[in-house]
Amino acid sequence: MIEFVTEPKRASKKELSYLQDIFSYQFGYDIADCIFSEQSFYIQRSINTDRIRNILDNRKNLFLVLRAQDNLFSLTINSANKIVECVKPYKLRLVVSNEIAKAIQESGNVFCKHVKQIDHELRAGDQGIIVNENDNVIAVGRLKLSAEEIMEYKRGIALVVKERNKNGTNT
Repeated sequence: MIEFVTEPKRASKKELSYLQDIFSYQFGYDIADCIFSEQSFYIQRSINTDRIRNILDNRKNLFLVLRAQDNLFSLTINSANKIVECVKPYKLRLVVSNEIAKAIQESGNVFCKHVKQIDHELRAGDQGIIVNENDNVIAVGRLKLSAEEIMEYKRGIALVVKERNKNGTNT
């Protein structure tokens, strides 16, 4: 298999500052301070452009993906778990019932009628974290509608799931 990114290398202070600035812009300074305060990260760069693409945690597990098209982050389950630890409910979250959470974890997207609570600052296109009623991370994805629309509508897709928590709801 051909790899399109370099081998992981520890991020320099300058690179960490750059990544923290992007994260602060996208998710807020308080969350960025919590995420980047105690961890050291590894980065992988694109072979073609030499731009940062993947951010890996201490164990070299994928933590964040820096998208080429808009230079913003896509969340992973690892980063979603850390964000949930760092901020109070329901920041960046969509809450679904425990029954629906099990179905989402296996397959499918999140529909408007299944969302019980949501962070009202979320907009269409934002990254969202799907949690069950116990605030356990179920999946991450991209919102198709704004928070107001999601709570108002009874039909349609609210969020397209990009990654599911394979460990179950026991995170």
